[in-house]
Amino acid sequence: MSAQVQSLHSNRPGVETELQLRRDLAAAYRIFGYFGWAMTIFGHITVRVPGPERHFLINPFGLRYDEITASNLVKIDLDGNIVEPSNYPVNRAGFIIHSAVHAAREDAHCVMHTHTIPGMAIAATRDGLGLLDFAGASLYEKVAYHDFLGVHADDSDRVPLVRDLGDKNAMILRNHGLLTCGSTIAQAFQTLHTLETACRVQMTAYSMNVPLQPTTPEVARVHSAHLSEPRGGPEKVFAALYRLMEKRDPSFLE
Repeated sequence: MSAQVQSLHSNRPGVETELQLRRDLAAAYRIFGYFGWAMTIFGHITVRVPGPERHFLINPFGLRYDEITASNLVKIDLDGNIVEPSNYPVNRAGFIIHSAVHAAREDAHCVMHTHTIPGMAIAATRDGLGLLDFAGASLYEKVAYHDFLGVHADDSDRVPLVRDLGDKNAMILRNHGLLTCGSTIAQAFQTLHTLETACRVQMTAYSMNVPLQPTTPEVARVHSAHLSEPRGGPEKVFAALYRLMEKRDPSFLE
């Protein structure tokens, strides 16, 4: 492990510095690109930076995920206004969903939103996520749903979206995509990776045209509760992928 990664992912204080968050967030965008979760220049991952101002970091609008670095991330306020000099604009309309969650949930320091094919496919189904695999069962009773009301061009959908999310950290936006949040980038990512995996498995299983064998709610409840016990897993997973991104192209650190 390099000294940079060691300093970022070992023995961290309770509150991360803005530089640490910038590097982690830039790494998260690169990881999204690696997994094929980008939708050209659209989609967002946002994270709150330390301080009382409630400022956030977001991707520069117009850049591919592989072009995002720690230094070109844009700092904005809760209304999506740029608060520090930047060479790039932001997609304020794309921040509407994120700002609603950040404003309503003090614990939602990081919010992730994707438009992947598996996520959108399951979001298009009437019954939503099932209990077909390890990942899906681990999310039993942990996924919220929000009905599609059209593109988020204004604030009209913020109240019902926050109401539907409640205290959950995963949401399927019907006819739209996936959303997760967490107290850290690592936790939001692990939830999204689990949700994306479950959607991909379910989409594949549906396409096989054979009888399916879902697990029971009773088994899923025990399985989900067991995996909810804190073990540091999300941080270890993110650190491993961070190292991979550094190995592939360390320019995100700049």
